[in-house]
Amino acid sequence: MNKVELGRTGLLVTPLCIGTAPLGNMPEAFGFSVSEDQVYKTIEKAFHGPLNFLDTASNYGNSERIIGQVIRDNQGLPEGFVLQTKVDRDSVSGDFSGEQIRRSLEQSLKLLGLDHLPIVYIHDPEHTTFENIMSSGGALDVLKQYKQQGVIGHIGISGGPIGMLIKYVETGEFEAVITHNRFNLLHRAAEPLLNIASKRGMAVLNAAPFASGILADPSKNRFVYQEASDDIIQRVNKIRSICQKYGVSLRAVALQFSVHDPRITSTIVGTTAPEQIDDCLSLLNQQIPPELFQEVNQYAIYSGDPEAERFPNRVYSD
Repeated sequence: MNKVELGRTGLLVTPLCIGTAPLGNMPEAFGFSVSEDQVYKTIEKAFHGPLNFLDTASNYGNSERIIGQVIRDNQGLPEGFVLQTKVDRDSVSGDFSGEQIRRSLEQSLKLLGLDHLPIVYIHDPEHTTFENIMSSGGALDVLKQYKQQGVIGHIGISGGPIGMLIKYVETGEFEAVITHNRFNLLHRAAEPLLNIASKRGMAVLNAAPFASGILADPSKNRFVYQEASDDIIQRVNKIRSICQKYGVSLRAVALQFSVHDPRITSTIVGTTAPEQIDDCLSLLNQQIPPELFQEVNQYAIYSGDPEAERFPNRVYSD
């Protein structure tokens, strides 16, 4: 695949990024388990395929540990490969202090077996306050210290609520932003974020183009890590009928909807098996009439937070 610049970072990445959240073996979020052998084979395939971009996080279960093992077994990352990770709050106490971010980053470096990361994101800051993240000695301050030391190259922000992400983007402190589950065939709440961030020249990464499952396999009824509502199921069925009318797969339409948006630098797709990487590439080769996208737009949701029910006590929400 042709590579594009990741915002203004100078990093060149493919418009499709391999997401490792499902590889972390977190059945409570995804509804299934993945063996360590399968995780290893998927990462191995990623390192030797046509894509050069992989996304992980410190709280994605076993993913960083197994990625690190593959890196060691291959005597390092492939040349030109871009691996990004995210620093997280303490999963037990909820601590989102600067010291916790320091611990999170050091643990990621240890597990991955690396002494440098090209870009690191503050992950899910909706579980603390904007003031805490931006304060002296807070999460951003700590990452800036590591950047000055040359341990990380660039700093990004990754989270859920769109209003919150826009607030961080407008500080000018971040070079990339990741939104998830809020820009796909079903849900378009991230529209204003995409507009603002892309106009600033930031890298915009869109994760979960299949809405955490239902746009890849409607029979499983998984929408944003939970059982889909009747309304969502009805919308998907109508979108799928339009795809069938044009003779193209729902999965291809869902993936291309994100990949071909000029505001989006790269689309992060969660994978659970080596063959899924080739499958995603094949979906990009399907020819889709522009009028199909116009027809499905009527069934999209343009506001609200699809995770509101999962996190009713979140500190910051739209």
